Amino acid sequence: MKIILVVFILISFFFLRFFPGFGSSKKLVLAHNNPQGHPVHRGLVDFSTKLNDLSLGKYEVKVYPSEILGREREVLELIQVGALDFTKVSSSNLENFSPLWAVINLPYIFESTSHYFEVLDGEVGQTLLNVLQKNKMQGLAFYDAGARSFYASKPILSPQDIEGLKIRVMGSQSAIRMLKAMGGSPTPMPYGEVYTALQQNVIDGAENNVFALTTKKHGEVVKHYSLDEHAMMPDVLVMSAKLWHVLDLEERKWVKEAALYSQGQQRKYWAEEIYKEMQKIENELGMKVHHPKKAPFIKKVESLHQELASQGPKFRILIEKIKSLMNSAKDENL
Repeated sequence: MKIILVVFILISFFFLRFFPGFGSSKKLVLAHNNPQGHPVHRGLVDFSTKLNDLSLGKYEVKVYPSEILGREREVLELIQVGALDFTKVSSSNLENFSPLWAVINLPYIFESTSHYFEVLDGEVGQTLLNVLQKNKMQGLAFYDAGARSFYASKPILSPQDIEGLKIRVMGSQSAIRMLKAMGGSPTPMPYGEVYTALQQNVIDGAENNVFALTTKKHGEVVKHYSLDEHAMMPDVLVMSAKLWHVLDLEERKWVKEAALYSQGQQRKYWAEEIYKEMQKIENELGMKVHHPKKAPFIKKVESLHQELASQGPKFRILIEKIKSLMNSAKDENL
């Protein structure tokens, strides 16, 4: 049934885009996997609104949330062939298309939120957005996706607590290698399947930001959230290179301006909502939040940085640039 819906939507937008009689503006499609109300969805809606305003109604972007048009990897493949126009994708999944993205997916590569944003908004971030052109995508902006931590049916206070546990991770080699280094059993699966897998004990836990516990309701099933904050993997707004190449310079300027506007809005929404969501998991979902020392986790995965740097000068140079931006502030939970 879902396949029929997707085909119907895509055919409808084909006619609306290429046959002027079907509509006064050019219809574009943006699909992603987060639910409505999520800070990422709100940012994407702002992108749609801003692009419509800047183009004086020439472009209308319809936003489809909650995997309506497919899972993240499926949507990316549609982006590559030009069947869809825009999407939001985790940097973890971009690593499967462009291995250089693994540098920002390394565990504990960022020491703070300010360091994270400085890297993404600077030379390293632009390099990664540009490299997507080789994969028939155009990178536009980085959205905040917070820090990823473990949640499970028991507290995870040290790497020893992970040993033998089946933990859902995203399907990138960085995530898989990280969990193996910590002694766990990595279990890649689509985001939309995690709730049922937790409920049926197919997996023992997962790792994500707090919104997975609230908007995707994973906190209804597991009751321990351990803030080890092992990774900060941004969400990335990308578009089809096929569409990008048919836009004129002014239209590209509109897209870039709308993307950067939505980036600022999304990060603001995230910052506003994160405290409320942490309160919600404790007060409404009855979860216990733990604050483990990070040093034992860092020690388990530090070799992964050297391993990636050894894959070639492009990897080594970007990792060195990221680390050169670290400041002297230390996390109190180290």
